[in-house]
This record gives sequence, C-alpha cells and structure tokens, in this order.
Amino acid sequence: MHQSSPHFDIDSPRSTRTVVSSGPAAATAVKSRDVAGKSDSTLFSQRTNSLLGVQILATGSYVPDNVVTNDDLKDIRGFDPEWVEQRTGIYERRHAPAGMDTSDLAVNAARRAIEQSGVDPRDIDLLVVGTFSPDYYCPSTACLVQEKLGLDVPAFDLQAACSGFMYSMVTAAQFVATGNSKLALVIGADCNSRIVDQADRSIAPLFGDGAGAVLLSRGDAHQGLMCYQMGADGSGGSLLSMPAGGTHSPTSVDDLQHGRQYLQMDGRNVFKWAVRSLTDTIELVLDKTGMGVHDVSLFVIHQANIRIINYAMEQLGISGDRVFNNLHRYGNTSSASIPLALDEARGEGRLHSGDVVLLAGFGGGLTWGTSLFRW
Repeated sequence: MHQSSPHFDIDSPRSTRTVVSSGPAAATAVKSRDVAGKSDSTLFSQRTNSLLGVQILATGSYVPDNVVTNDDLKDIRGFDPEWVEQRTGIYERRHAPAGMDTSDLAVNAARRAIEQSGVDPRDIDLLVVGTFSPDYYCPSTACLVQEKLGLDVPAFDLQAACSGFMYSMVTAAQFVATGNSKLALVIGADCNSRIVDQADRSIAPLFGDGAGAVLLSRGDAHQGLMCYQMGADGSGGSLLSMPAGGTHSPTSVDDLQHGRQYLQMDGRNVFKWAVRSLTDTIELVLDKTGMGVHDVSLFVIHQANIRIINYAMEQLGISGDRVFNNLHRYGNTSSASIPLALDEARGEGRLHSGDVVLLAGFGGGLTWGTSLFRW
C-alpha cells in the first residue's frame, strides 16, 4: 500500500512518463533528478485500492480561541501582511495558549464528534491519532487522549506529517471493514505553533493549531473508500524536516542555538512537488473509477497554501466553487486540516448522503494520501 513515488524534475512543469509494464501491477517509469540533482529513474505505482461498507458517522473539530492575524504578526515580528496573503492565502491562524497541548486539541474535537453522533463513548473500540507534534515522544498522544476521554480502546499514533489524517483514516477503516472494530475514533491534531520558529518569516505565518475528528462505523455497501492511493517518497524527506531531536541527532546545545529543533522547509521545491503529486494522484483515482471531475460533489484538499490548491485545480479543470477552503482562517493545521474542513463543510450543509467527496492530503516524508469517499 505504501509505494515509491517519482523523483520529480523540479525544472519542468510536469514529469515525463512512459509505461514499462502491464497487467495488475502496471507501473510507470519517471526519469528525473532527485533532490541532490543526481539523474535517477524510479517507479510511480499505479496501484489503488477500495474499501467499501464504511461510513463517516460523525465529525468534530476544534481550534484554540487565540486568533493571530497577519497584522498581529506585523506588530510582533515585523512580517509583511501583504506578502503572506499573496503568497499563501492565509489571513489568520490559531495558536494554542500555554498549557494546551496536542492531546487537548484532539480531545475537544473528539468530544464534539461524539456529541454530534449521539453514540455512547463506551461503544468506541479503536482510537487512532494522526499527528507529528505529539505531547511527548512517549507516551503516545493517543494514550493521553484515551485517558482523558475515559475510553476502553487500543490507541496509537500514526505519523505521516500533513498526510497523517488520511493515513489514519484508511488504517482505521481496515479495522471497521473487516469487523475488527465497530466504532473507530480517528483524530488529526497538531500544535504547530510549538514546532516552528516564530521568528522565521518564511515558515511561521503558514501554520496554525487545531484538531479534527471522525467516527467510523459500518455503512451501506456503496459507502466508503471507493478508490484510494497512499504513497511515500523518502528521498524528499529533507525538503520538510526537523533535523534535531531524534535518535539520529539528539538535540544538543548547538542545535538549540541554531534552531534545528524547529521545522525546516525548502518552500520552493515543496511547492512544486505538492502541485505535481496532487494533480497526479487525483487524476489516478478518478481514472481508476472511470469518473470525471464533475462526478465529485466536493473537493477537500489539504489546506497548505492557496496557490498550491488553485494551481492544481486549474490544471485539472475544477472550478473553485467545488473546492472547500478555510485556509484563510486557520492556516496549515497539518493533520487537522482535512477533518477540520470536513466538519465545517458538513456544518455548512455541503455534504449529503450519496455524495462523492475527494479527500487529498500531502506533506512531509514525503507522503500523500488521496481517496474518493462516498458519503
């Protein structure tokens, strides 16, 4: 299910591809240059999967009360609001106050999903939390959420950066579809304000804090993941990384002095990779189902940068009125992005039974996960 992706030639608009095999495991060769500029040839898998009979029973979301506008960043940090707005489409974001952790964001979102569903929390039998900003390395954030909610469940974190919710939802859906879970709670939550250098004008304005949650249960035979693709390309890991703090480089005094404990991003190349991976994976799941963009009721794309979303949608011929956007209010909330958008779209009456919704997440790793989900 986790396939290697192409090393994209960042100087060309789109990668050149040639089919090199046929049959069930057909794949496509992509000749390009890797991050270091070395010529390489890799395989971009055409494998997709489906997982029906699963429904999203309820949604919930939570963002901190503390609104940080672009004008606030100008007053505090001297950042240019016009630059931020034009380059990202972000006008404000939320920052968690001292004492509020990722697990607290997750718990609040989960409680709202549980309240909306009307289910007895004692019936929840699985908890998966997608996050790359955990409260601690150990214990897992999921275990902290489990305790705070008083659930009797197995609980674990899943780390796939901004693709974390998609990876988590697909994982939990496997348990539900096979009958090994009757009611799964899936949460995407990140407290990004704690892992970025707030003085870094190239990255701090992009991120906000938040959480989103869904409850998964068995559904009708036509509901669920009609088609999905998940992938990873570790060769691009350095494009979006936290250099210090792991076993490879335990945080030292020198790391702290140079800010290596914070998230680092090669914005230009991440932008180009994101546009290409987003358009390619959306085209793939549509092609595998024989559907066109007009068969999709709503596109819920990871809220990273409005220029990434707009450029990809323009290439695919998707009109803006069919793409959900709350980026301007929250910024990039990483794992929380898609479930937060889903909850707001549901609240606005934009999701109805039988609708086909396209969900697409992409981020550090590099990772991505895209699905056509029948509501």
